[in-house]
Amino acid sequence: MDSAVLIHRLHFAFTVTFHYLFPQLTMGLAPLIVALKTIGLWKNDERYNKAARFWAKIFGISFIFGVVTGIPMEFQFGTNWSHFSKFAGGVIGQTLAMEGVFAFFLESAFLGLFLYGERRLGKVAHWWAGMAVFLGSWLSGYFIIATDAWMQHPVGYQTAADGSVTLSSFWGLLLNPWALWQYAHNMAGAAVTGAFVMAAVGAFYLLSEKYVEQGKIYVKMGVLSGIFFSLLLIGPTGDGQGKNLAKYQPAALAAMEAHFDTSTAGLVILGQPNVETKSIDNPLVVPKALSFLVNRDWNSPVTGLSSFPQSEWPTNISLLYYSYHIMVGLGTIFMAITLMCGVQLWRKKLYETKWLLWTLMLSFPLPYIANTAGWMTAEIGRQPYLVYGLMRTIDGFSKSVSAANAWFTLLGFLGMYTLLSILFLFLIQREIDHGPEKAETVVPAPFKSGDATAAGRN
Repeated sequence: MDSAVLIHRLHFAFTVTFHYLFPQLTMGLAPLIVALKTIGLWKNDERYNKAARFWAKIFGISFIFGVVTGIPMEFQFGTNWSHFSKFAGGVIGQTLAMEGVFAFFLESAFLGLFLYGERRLGKVAHWWAGMAVFLGSWLSGYFIIATDAWMQHPVGYQTAADGSVTLSSFWGLLLNPWALWQYAHNMAGAAVTGAFVMAAVGAFYLLSEKYVEQGKIYVKMGVLSGIFFSLLLIGPTGDGQGKNLAKYQPAALAAMEAHFDTSTAGLVILGQPNVETKSIDNPLVVPKALSFLVNRDWNSPVTGLSSFPQSEWPTNISLLYYSYHIMVGLGTIFMAITLMCGVQLWRKKLYETKWLLWTLMLSFPLPYIANTAGWMTAEIGRQPYLVYGLMRTIDGFSKSVSAANAWFTLLGFLGMYTLLSILFLFLIQREIDHGPEKAETVVPAPFKSGDATAAGRN
């Protein structure tokens, strides 16, 4: 592969991977903050309002860093991938613009109200502000997913005279069957991140014996939501996305399991793909399981990679195989951890079971790894295409930008993002040290007829 296109790919891969560390946390925390605020409003319990305010601050910090690291990606479409932008801009420009104009401004405007407007808004209006933040963050995710889904499974387009593509069906783009399952699976993964981060902070407070009441709320909310969203990852969303692959990208599905010959296929648990011999070394396989998952028939054949020309094979089968199995393996671990914690929570012993609290506290990086591996699976599986079946990656990068120039900017980004990482960790650590008791004291609004209590008193 041309050295320049490789560096351009590494550059964008680094930028988008680093950026996604932040929105996956905001999208994951958003429904949990709404849940905390709902319980606080329903039970008139200030502990849950305090918890919502604390996590809104964590949300705000992550949101800011997501914005800062996301803006450069927009420019990279023009600087590093100008041929792709010229080819596909008439389609993907629609969803990218809608993400900025609608979802981003909805999320950012109401985030300010949620963080600083409680004493003016009152309890119910403050709840609606939190709901708007949640809707804005998840709507933003949908527009981005719809953009990527079009690159995975292009629909609703027509080819112009100059060879570029333009949008022919707006609703076809937004309701792309690939987008619907990809979005559901992605948001479940983000929610698992939010759940594990919340549970980890709660476990830290319990183990350090400070802010114990708040720690119990965080652990309970994190564990229960972790069980729910982990089930969604494994169940309908993961299964639906797998059927998408079988239908629209069968070569990618075969490569993910290193399945080379068309036959009844088992599900590989462990093993190392050997592309040269078209086999798996040291395999641990559940017989016929892949055939059942793909076709709901234990004895049905699954198309192997050898049935496709090698020019259509994913360009890095080994990396695709490992990223996919890391994602699936960690998803199974999430379920095991949350179910064990759920059992202890039901037995009312979780808060005293220190080894499980330590497990929760130390597990928070795992969803980040799983989400990264999941996106690697999606993007490596699409190769050698930028737009599946329409434009190859080799044809999409900026030919006038040399490998040396791309290296220079990549190294610059590495340095800047290292500093941003340090700043982010410092700010998050400071908020955790301050704790929920240091959350903003909300001055009660003047009493109005019908108000049951003044809102937001610590």
